[in-house]
Amino acid sequence: MTDVTDLYWDPFDVELDNDPYGVWRRMRDDAPLYRNERFDFWALSRYDDVERAHRDPSTFSSAHGTVLELMGPESSLAGGSLIFLDPPDHTRLRSLVSRAFTPRRIAQLEVRIRELCREFLDAPRGNGSFDYVQDFGARLPALVIASLLGVPLADQQAVREQIDLVFHIEPGVGMINDVSFGAQIWLWEYLSAQMEERRRSPRDDMLTDLGRAEITDDDGVVRTLTPTESTHFANLLISAGTETVAKLLGWAAVTLAAHPDQRAELVADPALVPNAIEELLRYEAPSPVQGRWTHADVELHGERLAAGSKVLLLTGSAGRDERKYADPDRFDIHRHFDHHVSFGYGIHFCIGAALARLEGRVALEETLQRYPEWDVDHDSCVRMHTSTVRGYASVPITPT
Repeated sequence: MTDVTDLYWDPFDVELDNDPYGVWRRMRDDAPLYRNERFDFWALSRYDDVERAHRDPSTFSSAHGTVLELMGPESSLAGGSLIFLDPPDHTRLRSLVSRAFTPRRIAQLEVRIRELCREFLDAPRGNGSFDYVQDFGARLPALVIASLLGVPLADQQAVREQIDLVFHIEPGVGMINDVSFGAQIWLWEYLSAQMEERRRSPRDDMLTDLGRAEITDDDGVVRTLTPTESTHFANLLISAGTETVAKLLGWAAVTLAAHPDQRAELVADPALVPNAIEELLRYEAPSPVQGRWTHADVELHGERLAAGSKVLLLTGSAGRDERKYADPDRFDIHRHFDHHVSFGYGIHFCIGAALARLEGRVALEETLQRYPEWDVDHDSCVRMHTSTVRGYASVPITPT
């Protein structure tokens, strides 16, 4: 039997989060069902296990929360938020929100996304250096999703800043801190007020659509969303639509600078960019940890995982599993793979994945067109650490 007494991982450890891949490799090899007694959770790190759990929501439930520090036996914290629901409620409400992300509606956004990219990327030209995340990568998705929802232009910067604070963590308590709670309250109150404004004065935007949307309850009664439900949807869409794409673009800046030959290939042939986005998502997953709660006993790797257990699905580790990908620690824009789990899988597959891919593709195309080469000031980079999102808050670059 392999000795794993010295093996340790938790999602709050900043040093582990800086470079988790060695620990995740040991977990995949020696403890594929890893137990952390300190924070009372189990973790699955192999690709097949992570994918299988995503496909089995009846066993691996999202209704008790998906962020470790917020998970518990009561499911009341869900409050109607899509990511904290199981079928049939999840099925009914996801179908509703999917109408906002139709291929036609997403495709129509490309012109606006490209305009924003050009505006943000042209502004620092001639300055010598700029912050790729703060000046571009974090601003772009925030304005795109805010514009899609209908957040007034004058409020969009303040909303983005509060979303950043929602993901603030502190040692030992994660997101359970006054800064995060304060931002969550601010954002909730702001979106509630916006929803109330749309009910009084409808506009041509998604917030108005959410206020008017109808669903059919289990008893067959057709009704509109409650104010709480519509605000939950708006909150989910604007938070998820801002944070993960910002992290994707931060990783793109750092990873492509570390692989200049592949960056040069993308400059020479932009048709390679879509696959490069998929490889970036696999190689450095912006959201590498998702929590689940077991609703039934399950046998995994010779151990019994009891009902009522917290389980973390390590999608970031799954993307580096050599059982699924050849030479997984090598970044390769030409890699051929059927799919990855960086957007989740199954019923909770990221509803905004098509928009995220579009934003990533256009952002990278416009970046490479203007800045075919750049260096990263690693000493000045600032990492963002949470229990579920991983990446950079600041990436200063100097075009060369």
